[in-house]
Amino acid sequence: MKTLRFCLPAFGILLGLAGCEPGAPEPTTQGTSGTESTSGTESGTAGTDTGAAGSSGTSASTGKRASRISFTDRTESSEIRFEYRNGEEAGNYSILESLGGGAGAIDYDLDGLDDICLPGGGYFTEDRKILGHPTALYRNAGGWKFRDVSKLSGLHDAAYYSHGATRIDFDNDGWPDVLITGYGGVELFHNMGDGTFERLSAEQTGLTDKLWSSTAAAADLNGDSHPDLYIAHYVNWSFENDPFCEAPEPGKREICPPRSFEPLPDVVYYSNGDGTFRDATQESGIRSDGKGLSVVVADMDSDHDVDVYVTNDTVPNALYQNDSQGILKDASLLSGTSLSDRGVPDGSMGVDIFDYNNDGQPEIWVVNYERETSALYQNLGSMVFRHVSQRAGINAVGGLFVGWGTCCYDYDLDGDEDMFVSNGHVIRYPTNAPLKQLPLMFENIDGKKFENAAPDAGAYFRDAHMGRGASAADFDNDGDMDLVVSRTNQPVVLVSNESPNDSAWIQVQLNGTVSSREPVGAMIRVISGKQTYTRYVKSGGSYASSFTRRSLIGLGSAKAPVSLEVHWPSGKTQMLENIPVNSLHTVIEPK
Repeated sequence: MKTLRFCLPAFGILLGLAGCEPGAPEPTTQGTSGTESTSGTESGTAGTDTGAAGSSGTSASTGKRASRISFTDRTESSEIRFEYRNGEEAGNYSILESLGGGAGAIDYDLDGLDDICLPGGGYFTEDRKILGHPTALYRNAGGWKFRDVSKLSGLHDAAYYSHGATRIDFDNDGWPDVLITGYGGVELFHNMGDGTFERLSAEQTGLTDKLWSSTAAAADLNGDSHPDLYIAHYVNWSFENDPFCEAPEPGKREICPPRSFEPLPDVVYYSNGDGTFRDATQESGIRSDGKGLSVVVADMDSDHDVDVYVTNDTVPNALYQNDSQGILKDASLLSGTSLSDRGVPDGSMGVDIFDYNNDGQPEIWVVNYERETSALYQNLGSMVFRHVSQRAGINAVGGLFVGWGTCCYDYDLDGDEDMFVSNGHVIRYPTNAPLKQLPLMFENIDGKKFENAAPDAGAYFRDAHMGRGASAADFDNDGDMDLVVSRTNQPVVLVSNESPNDSAWIQVQLNGTVSSREPVGAMIRVISGKQTYTRYVKSGGSYASSFTRRSLIGLGSAKAPVSLEVHWPSGKTQMLENIPVNSLHTVIEPK
């Protein structure tokens, strides 16, 4: 990937210009209108097993319109060798074993290549102690090669049975830190800027949470420019509260459903601005009756603050509207996003937000349990949504899937965003759906309906998996989004996007100065001719995972320079003209 960048001393950042990041390629020139501009190249090597149907015609496997979306499995050649282990070999049949783990796309060394952070899960001792498997960190060396730097980086040690990896620059120093969620507490790892992380204690940070946390999201909730934390908790399980649930075959034990347990209250931490946090759960006003599995934060009502959406298992989902001061008003029921189209709670796991119909408003996408409908909530404005899965064609895939990680990006660069879903069952002896399940790839057709393009998207999509969390990033810097997927008791999977890359695109990364360094809640608009595309800077999403910091905008056949409009959480609006396509632009918030 050729980098176009103008190097300045550190004080250059204060002027709205960017300095040279450690490990960055040799700079040549400055980007356009206050941005750092990076041109895309085909750095990845196309694989042979793409399953692509071509750019036109009919799919051989489905008989439907052919899709351009195609992926190649890079796991073997990438040298990533890692499994999330849930400890089921101990024979406990605990609900703790059902959740699995996520994946984080985190450029921890700021070399312009997204690296991969993978929580390891945990295990049980004979005397019923619950311990954690190590977290893995793989450094992206380019050319689809990753180096295991877990021990060298200091992320390797695990105090708890883990699930999620959340990126948070908690001290606004530009180096991404990592929060690991799990059973027994959370762990915050401080990026030292030299390739290593320092694990910070609860006494050092104020993160005293000891409840079972599934996932978290980081964003400035109260408008002080420092990132805060929303941590989702699951249910009150322990070996002291571990009922016997019978399998369909009499006498055999099964994992108990979440309805067998009381909920655990979520927690909100506000940053004190000095690297420490305070418990602001009561102050924020959130509810205490969820069974949280995923959380995503973004500006969902275009008022320059971040709102919060939480998926809860078998109880209503929660949507919180921020008053800009960090008070989170419960808008769940009135918004139409807490229940299914049948008016009942679903077993909701994964979540993402995206503007599927390019109307300038973010929609909410939730993947659910078997015999339920995954929910696409269309944004009607004023924090009111409508369940449109039936009319959008989502229901056509049937109800045999148990969805987890989900990533909404424009995988074929045609201008509208598609939806990937990782699936896998949670119990040992399912009767309605298989244990291992096929993934889904919902291709967006002109912002009106979706079709499952998975059968022709490559070998990974034709195999069944115990899928869990997933993350999307452009790991090879060729302009499109690739995927990393965590699976339970199976190796992690890395697949590269090999869709025909003849469409234009731009990628945008925002660096805040008045807003948080990672300005979650910002909105990006790209104007190409008469067409406008909107993307949102978010935290959380998928399941127990972290997406890349880059926003991708596919432009289809557009070739001319485009205009870029950035709405910052600080309330500032920044206009940039004549932005070249097929390039990455790092935009610095004006002071």
